[in-house]
Amino acid sequence: QVQLVESGGGSVQAGGSLRLACAMSGALYINNCMGWFRQAPGKEREGVAAVSIPGGRTYYADSVMGRFTISRDNAKNTVYLQMNSLKPEDTAMYYCAHQWRNCIYGWYDVSAYKSWGQGTQVTVSS
Repeated sequence: QVQLVESGGGSVQAGGSLRLACAMSGALYINNCMGWFRQAPGKEREGVAAVSIPGGRTYYADSVMGRFTISRDNAKNTVYLQMNSLKPEDTAMYYCAHQWRNCIYGWYDVSAYKSWGQGTQVTVSS
């Protein structure tokens, strides 16, 4: 069983930055995939970024490419999402998630992730 706990959400103005963190326990560091997803009211949950563990290869949605950076600290069992140049359309509940396979097999596939955090709200005002 993998447990995930997010932190770091909040409210910022457009153009600002936030860093989300996801503390993970219970996972094996062999061909795992950690992803960040978001869900705005009335919309489907969508993949934002993912990182392969332990390899470190990263994946991004087109909408956040160049603005968001996913990283991991294996020693701290934590995955981060640095979000810069935030836009009002980035407003959503953000979730971290874990799947027991390499990201290359579908990092954006919501159904592939078996463990989810409780979510952290990100609000960007114009």
